[in-house]
Parts: sequence; structure tokens; C-alpha cells
Amino acid sequence: MSEPGDLVQSAASTPAPDDRALDPVCGMRVARDGPHQWSHQGALYHFCNPRCLTRFQAEPQRYLTPGPAAAAAGSSAADQREYICPMHPEVRSIGPSACPLCGMALEPREISAAPEPNPELRDMQRRFAVSAVLTLPVFALAMGEMIPGWPLSHAFPSAWLQAALALPVVVWGGAPFFVRAWNSLRPLRPNMFTLIALGTGAAVLASLAGLFAPAAFPEAMRDSHGRVPVYFEAAAVITTLVLLGQVLELRARARTGDAIRALLRLAPKTARRVTDDGEEDVPLEAVAPGNRLRVRPGETVPVDGALLSGESAVDESMLTGEPMPVAKARGAAVTGGTLNGAGSFVMRADAVGSETLLARIVALVAEAQRSRAPSQRLADAVAAWFVPAVVLAALLAFAAWSALGPEPRFAHALVAAVSVLIIACPCALGLATPMSIMVATGRGARAGVLFRDAEALEALAQVTTLFVDKTGTLTEGKPALIAVLPVEGVREPELLRVAAALERGSEHPLAAAVLAGAAVR
Repeated sequence: MSEPGDLVQSAASTPAPDDRALDPVCGMRVARDGPHQWSHQGALYHFCNPRCLTRFQAEPQRYLTPGPAAAAAGSSAADQREYICPMHPEVRSIGPSACPLCGMALEPREISAAPEPNPELRDMQRRFAVSAVLTLPVFALAMGEMIPGWPLSHAFPSAWLQAALALPVVVWGGAPFFVRAWNSLRPLRPNMFTLIALGTGAAVLASLAGLFAPAAFPEAMRDSHGRVPVYFEAAAVITTLVLLGQVLELRARARTGDAIRALLRLAPKTARRVTDDGEEDVPLEAVAPGNRLRVRPGETVPVDGALLSGESAVDESMLTGEPMPVAKARGAAVTGGTLNGAGSFVMRADAVGSETLLARIVALVAEAQRSRAPSQRLADAVAAWFVPAVVLAALLAFAAWSALGPEPRFAHALVAAVSVLIIACPCALGLATPMSIMVATGRGARAGVLFRDAEALEALAQVTTLFVDKTGTLTEGKPALIAVLPVEGVREPELLRVAAALERGSEHPLAAAVLAGAAVR
């Protein structure tokens, strides 16, 4: 746990941009000198394993054409930024897409200072709102049949009404989950969305079969009115709860992005460049190393560099937490994002763009958000085995009832298999751990607390003693007048009045503290 100033040393060692190749089948990043390569139409493609290579050789155009995940994420030719999966940092893509491993929408690797719309969050919010409105009556109808004397239990055939209300929830509200489940089958990497799609899909299909063909089910499975039990409420509730989880997760990710953008906004948008012909204001992107820049009183230092002429005091609290300005003279180093005081100076730009200390800190914070805690890696490993295990258990239940169950065996086997899928469907193991990490880092970032990685966040649970060494961490980060101790023969109000009169023309933090204290008293 640290302030931005504590990350300076780590930011200096930010890894270089990844130059690995993109596996066109599963989307993973692989080394360019790996053994699995194949040339197609004059281009060399790299693969993470022989299975992906075989799939590409069989249908290359299928993997070279953008799939439905990219279209659903709003991919466009204009967006050529690199996107990365927050849960699987090895999965990257040029332009928006969805992760083939976990199904989550990829995020831009570099976050811009300007607020960006989040179409996925808006879409999930709309789907959740509609699904919640339709699910509540479905749940009431299904549970009402279990309450003796419930007025709606026999007033009308509620199963048909449940079907009418639940089908839009599962088919439309849960459509993204079915798309992600289908995409997970391409690299043969089933995830939680695979299980959700199987469970809700099986529940709906079995319920529709019981609704339209009740005669196919044995007498023991029907109630006194000859009706077959339906699972529309289970499918609708599961879909709605998963949508709620997606909304909460996307909000947490958006809040973390807002915190990173707040760091980016510390740097000004323009700089005043000094040339032989005079001075001009230019966009910050136009500043190059070696340019001379003028920083006027009260302005923010645009980039990292050194003073060429002039002198001033610079507020570096955004790095160190110390409120006292640091005196700067010719040759002194200044950092982009810090605040100049009352003086004016000309500086030489040494580091610009992504090379500035502020940009490296932002990159470090973004990497920390995407880091994986030990428990998260364990949950991923368990989830990778859990999904196939549940599917295998459902198949074994179907086979056992088909071979050993009473007649009609197929109906009993179908109900047993569907029951296994429904019970295991909303498994939180693969979702709760990454979501808790993201919510914690997001809330911490909003409060000004930054974590180097998720492992440090997990280790915080074992901390019993906290040592704090930075001014501003537990304090307001600025001096205040606490007490006035005059010498003998001098009254406190008179001393404070004289001190305030002397400090009125100063902009020093101690002068501001004296003036504020005098005003209070």
C-alpha cells in the first residue's frame, strides 16, 4: 500500500511494450520464436500450441475474420489501440474484443485522460433492469405454487406465463453469456460463462419440453393436475443475478479507470515552448526532448526536465506527500505534474510522453490493477477443472439413469442431467475472486491508496502494524497553526496580529497557515 511517491522507484523499471505475436485462434500472446508457426497468404502466424495451429490450418478465414465478440464489443477500424484482458493479461488484441478464456470484454492497455464511454456497462445495465422487472413475477409465480392457498396458484396456468416472462430474460438478457460460452469453445477453454449457458439453456429447454410434451415424462414426475415441473424461474433468476454481478464488476473497473484518469489529468494539456522567434503555446504531444519550455507562476510543470534559467519553489506533494515547496534553481530537476510557485523559469524537456515519471506511475498503477493474486491463480486453476467436471457429472448422471433408471429412462435421465447443470450453474468461484480484487483496487484508488500488485493487496489481510512515513498520508498534507507561545511581556493576540500582517503578502504554506490561524482566532 503506498502513495504515488512510493512508486517512483518501481515506475522507473516499468517493462517495455510487449512485442510478442498474437495467436489468431485463442487470442493469446506467444513468443515469435516459438515452435508453432504457419505461413498463410504471405503472412507468418504464431500459435500457442499445436491444437490452435491445426484449427487455423483447417479454417484460416474463420479466424482471420472478426467474430461476433468483436462486433458486440463495438470494434471499428478507427480504434487501433491495444486491448488487454484484466483477468488474463497475456490475452491482447488490436481493437475491442472479448477474451476467449474468460469471456470478459478487453480493456484499452493505455487509458486516456479524457472520459471514455463504456458501452458494455450501459448494455449490461439495460439488460439487468429489464431482466429484473421480468424475473420478479416469474419468481413470485413459481414460489407461490408451493404456498397452500396462494390465490394465483390455480387461477390460471402459470407455467405458460412464466415461459412468456422468462424467455426474454434468458434469450435476450443472457445473450452475451451464450456468445461468450460459444467463443470459449473455439480454443477449448471452457469458463464460467460456459457453465452458465449450459445450465440456463438446459433449464429452459427441459421446461419447454415439459410444457409442450408432458406426455413424454413419467407419471411420477407430474403433479396432481398432470403438469410437469418447470425451471423457468431458476433460469431467469440465475441470468439476472449474473447480470447484476457483471454490472457491479464493470462499475468497479470504471471507478479504477477514473482514478487513473485523475492521475493523468495532473499533467497540463499544453506547454509554452520557447524558440528563437519567441514563445508559443503548443499541445503537450508536440513537445520533444530538448525543447525549451517556460513555466509561469501557478502553472503545472508539463514534462520532466531541468531548469535552464530562473528560479522558483515547486510543490511536489503529488509525488512525495510533503506540502513544503522545494526550491529550484539553475540545473535543478523538475517533474511533470508538479505545481510551480510564484517564480518563473525556463526548463529543458528531457522526458516526454510515456517516458515521464507521471506516465510511468500511471502505467504501473494500470499494471497493478491487472496483476493476479495467489488466491486468484488458485481459483482460476480450480475453475479450469470445475467446468469440465460439472459437464462430466451431468453426462454420467444421464448415462446412469438411461441404463439403470426406471421407465421412461430417457425422461428420468434428462431431468437428472439438467438438475446437475442447474445446481452447479452460478458458480462464484471463478468470478468472486477477480471481482473482489478489482473492487478493492478500485475503491483504494478512489481514496488515493495505490497497490503495487494484487499480491500486496492480499498480503494486507495479514498486516497487524502499519508504519507511515509520508506527510499527508494520515494528515491533511498542509501545515496548520496549532498554538501561539509568546515571550514574556507580549500578548498572544498582538503577536498573532503582527505575524499575520507580515505574512499577508507571502504565498508560502507556513504563511497561509499563520493567516488561517489568525482568521480563526
